[in-house]
Amino acid sequence: MSVDPITIELLRNRIASLMEEMDYHFYRSGYSTIVRESRDFSCVITDAQGRLVTAPWMFFHAPVYYHLIQKILSLYGIDGLSDGDIFVSNHPYEANMPHASDMGFIAPIFHGGTLVAFAGTIAHKADVGGTVPGSTYGQATEIFHEGMMLPPVRIQRAGVPDDDMMRLIAANTRAPYLVLGDISGQIGVVGIGARHVQELCGRFGAGIVAESMDLMIATSGVEFRAALQGFTDGTVEAEGFLDHDGVDESKKIRIHMRITVRDGKFHFDFTGCDPQTKGPANLRIAMVEAGVYYSLIGLTNPDLRYSDAIRDLVTFEFADRSVLSAQAPAPCSSYMKTCQKLVDVILEALDPLIPGRTIAHSGGSGGSIVVAWQGGGQGNGQGDSRTTRGNQYEIFGSAYGAGENADGASGVTVHLANLFAAPVEIIESEYPCRIQRFELNADSGGAGEFRGGLSFRRVYELLEPAQVVYRSDRAIVPPSGLRGGRPGGPSRFIVAPDTAEAKTMPSSFRRELPAGTVFSVQGAGGGGYGDPARRDKAALENDLAEGYVTQEGAAREYGKP
Repeated sequence: MSVDPITIELLRNRIASLMEEMDYHFYRSGYSTIVRESRDFSCVITDAQGRLVTAPWMFFHAPVYYHLIQKILSLYGIDGLSDGDIFVSNHPYEANMPHASDMGFIAPIFHGGTLVAFAGTIAHKADVGGTVPGSTYGQATEIFHEGMMLPPVRIQRAGVPDDDMMRLIAANTRAPYLVLGDISGQIGVVGIGARHVQELCGRFGAGIVAESMDLMIATSGVEFRAALQGFTDGTVEAEGFLDHDGVDESKKIRIHMRITVRDGKFHFDFTGCDPQTKGPANLRIAMVEAGVYYSLIGLTNPDLRYSDAIRDLVTFEFADRSVLSAQAPAPCSSYMKTCQKLVDVILEALDPLIPGRTIAHSGGSGGSIVVAWQGGGQGNGQGDSRTTRGNQYEIFGSAYGAGENADGASGVTVHLANLFAAPVEIIESEYPCRIQRFELNADSGGAGEFRGGLSFRRVYELLEPAQVVYRSDRAIVPPSGLRGGRPGGPSRFIVAPDTAEAKTMPSSFRRELPAGTVFSVQGAGGGGYGDPARRDKAALENDLAEGYVTQEGAAREYGKP
């Protein structure tokens, strides 16, 4: 069978638009603020092997689907799958999920009795049990502290929901209304994906659809190989450090790599990384792949059409049980800070092999807070146990590092995550919390010929007592500059900011705070690029006029009043 190029492009665009349609429906049906405000989720269509033909907008989920679907196939076999089945898992080791709070749903898609594709979605859950409200515990020492663990299992069989599974999940979360609501949305969108792929098979034929997906992946592999020829052959290395693992605050965590490039193929040697950590800074292979694939695409051509064909061009080498190759039951709920550091170090390492494309270190994940309200989270007292919104869970952005001929972007989520800051109006209307300030943090961008981006700062006032769980990085080791640029400003969590009683908290903690407590949260700023003495005078004057740099900061970093 031979498929013409026009049909392939029609199907490629239809699959991409179907993924967007699934995203939209899930976003609009979200119960938790994590879904409907932060948008911490993705939706995909893969081929019958679990290979993506195009990336989801939440890129770091992209490599996860392949591993999850391969596990389902190895457990059940194609003959063990049925039309109308849906599988669920949140297990970092059984299914290569990022951490326990991310729950994936996978539906095999059949046409005429033949498996042709899979529909999938991954979304962060408001709470999956574990030691602390919100489940993402910065001081966890095993995955069982981070919540219930579901290996890949059916939650729907041949179109019939498994109510026992739903009751099991509901019994293991502090927020069953939110979690079950978001699960219903995920089940709904994989159903939408399956139905529309079956419609495509009815229109074009299942064989045409399957062959077209094969050709899409093969074509993107050719495009990847051509793009990666832009790197000079050679071997480079670099390292960076996390503040700590959340448990032992006295020890920085080393991320080291040696990268060898030969004829457009890459070998990443991570054997110099520290051993897996006692705290939850560990990664599994899918998250390492996400950081590597993202970096290679960003350094060559951001318009490259991602597919799992890139797997043929990249190999990996790890030490046994390292922070990047952890084994159960090592905890991993703070995985994103490690992913972001990994990307920064990859970009720094590859700078000599593709000059002018790399940027300085970013501000990283920006951290997160969970505010577990003792009164249930309804500030107006009108909610009941069914409708209470539950924990206030916020994921923060930071800032990009500067690059050649460009200042870093300010107040954004960076690199692997396309997340949104929860709006002030949502926080204040749904929780007993007041936002006193929401602003860019002056002088947080690293000085340089091109300035790093500024992080943002939020100041909160608790109107009821609450337990606060905070996880972050880059408070001790700030984001590095590049080619003479200065580091970005560090992250900070400060209780009673701008007062004589101000207290800077660790970059990972949980604490009971009384009503009336005021605290500020800020991510780290991006690193600068190039010698600060070479910064354009007009650009610095604009920084001063806009409040990005203070007079004191200009004198200190640029030597100018």
